[in-house]
Amino acid sequence: MSLLPYASLTHRRKAYRSTASVVLLDDTDYSNAASASITSGITSTYGEYIFRFYNINPATNNTSFHFQGSIDGGSNYNVAITSTFFDAYHSEAGGSPALSYEPAWDLAQGTGFQAISQGASSDADHSTAGELHIFNPASTTYVKHFYVRAQGVYEADYAQDFLPAGYFNTTSAINAVQFKMSSGNFDGTIKMWGVK
Repeated sequence: MSLLPYASLTHRRKAYRSTASVVLLDDTDYSNAASASITSGITSTYGEYIFRFYNINPATNNTSFHFQGSIDGGSNYNVAITSTFFDAYHSEAGGSPALSYEPAWDLAQGTGFQAISQGASSDADHSTAGELHIFNPASTTYVKHFYVRAQGVYEADYAQDFLPAGYFNTTSAINAVQFKMSSGNFDGTIKMWGVK
């Protein structure tokens, strides 16, 4: 077996190097909001959309931050989702560190909202932050995969790392996304980027 010359390997690497551009499409601050709906800008222009959320602070203690997609421009948020939900946590007191699968927080063809976090603290100095990636939402051939990476403070003063992932089980285009708490309103900032 002959090996390719180094120059050929270098050339191949360059050929497959990403040329992606990331464009900020929406940047909104929310204050005492019941929900955050992004109903424009999710099109076939971009193959991936990134939603980043900053300092999501709920008005109600021990609630969870959620999202769901829409195929009708935001009239309904009820797309079937199949997902998994893992989290890692550690208390401020130094006890009870763990990584666990949380079956109560995933969906199996569920049309409700997918949890991003759980048990969020409403303390003034506590919040949740992270990002949601949705791939090829405008496809009319394939399901739409997503994953979340988020960090938040549990109401009993635990640091929590959240890892939900799954897919919207539809071949219709996802053209709107809504975020909300499981109960009550929230403050925070949500930004959306398109990735070519």
